Amino acid sequence: MQFEDFQLDPSLLESLKAMGHLSPTTIQQETLPHALEQRDILARAPTGTGKTASFLLPALQHLIDFPRRYSGQARVLILTPTRELASQIHRYACHLATDQGLNIAIITGGVPYAPQEEALKGNIDILVATPGRLMEYLDKGKFSAESVDILIIDEADRMLDMGFSAVVKAIALEAQGRKQNMLFSATLEGSGVIRFAREVLNDPIEIDVDAPRKEKAKIHQWIHLADDKDHKFALLCHLLKQEDVKRAIVFVKTRDVVSSLEGQLLQAGIPCAFMRGDMEQKKRFQALSRFTKGEVNVLLATDVAARGIDIDDISHVINFDMPRSADTYIHRIGRTGRAGAKGTAISLAEAHDMRIVGKIERYIEQPLKRRIIEELRPKHKEARVPTKKKAKVKAKEAAKKTSKKEAAKKASKIARKKQS
Repeated sequence: MQFEDFQLDPSLLESLKAMGHLSPTTIQQETLPHALEQRDILARAPTGTGKTASFLLPALQHLIDFPRRYSGQARVLILTPTRELASQIHRYACHLATDQGLNIAIITGGVPYAPQEEALKGNIDILVATPGRLMEYLDKGKFSAESVDILIIDEADRMLDMGFSAVVKAIALEAQGRKQNMLFSATLEGSGVIRFAREVLNDPIEIDVDAPRKEKAKIHQWIHLADDKDHKFALLCHLLKQEDVKRAIVFVKTRDVVSSLEGQLLQAGIPCAFMRGDMEQKKRFQALSRFTKGEVNVLLATDVAARGIDIDDISHVINFDMPRSADTYIHRIGRTGRAGAKGTAISLAEAHDMRIVGKIERYIEQPLKRRIIEELRPKHKEARVPTKKKAKVKAKEAAKKTSKKEAAKKASKIARKKQS
């Protein structure tokens, strides 16, 4: 199948060719026929499989088929959880719409208000926005959603995880005249996305795509067992010094760990950049720029700070701290092996991490291989997580012991009363 089969406007086909996109990916093949008929879409697809074009191409085709008749604000509104992802979508939309003369704007937090407010005064065909900042303009009366024909929500699971559910619903309510809604997510399980979709979408086509082998990122995944923090840091340094580590993202749990780990790596002779959730937008872009330009080949990041990073040639993802949930693990490792390239995901797990390791293995339906670096061989055996049956037996035994102790106490009290 080729893009020509969807009867897209010739200018869009030319833009796709110029960008090197010659044939549609699986998610695009599944989505485009329904989206071009203006059906609502609820789609799950792994990261790096082309879902951005799945919603941008139908949106642009709509604007070409139904040109603007009067001045106004956004006709296509794209909501995304992070500034970085918004910026990437904005750039991609501008490339696709090179010959259309469309006004494509971006609204995100972390940047000055004045230029954005000025942009909102003019005509806008496509608006890419993070929900928090857009809601501010909506409350101030500087943005109106009345002209929105198409509402697109990207990375919906991340949106919900970040607490934007109520804000997105409020914006959707303001866009009452919309003709189409599209919601995309990397995961659906356990994230409340389907329940959220029922409130926003209207009789959607549900698309659930696992990328075929030619598109699927072949991500090699394994674990190194760590005795303690010092051992874990030694493992990290060893891994980052390997020749095959061309560009790596190292995930940690908290902002404090980011700061301390950066200092430790610099002392160990390993240059790195870092991104934290509390950073100013300018510093975030500077850190990402150093990383993408190859000035440093290691980026430290928390899950919040890394949302929206979309770089094709990340060779390794290293979980210095294990994630709190299995779906977060999926999002993390999805940063490597993009666009069909090979990637590597390595986790450094201490004894207290083995419970989440088990959850991840059940979620991905495969065991994570244990590997050993000979000179950094762990001193302790792998910690075993009690099974539910064993845990129940232990709980019952503990309850019996407790009841026996209580019975003994009562008996001794009765005996003392009799003696007195």
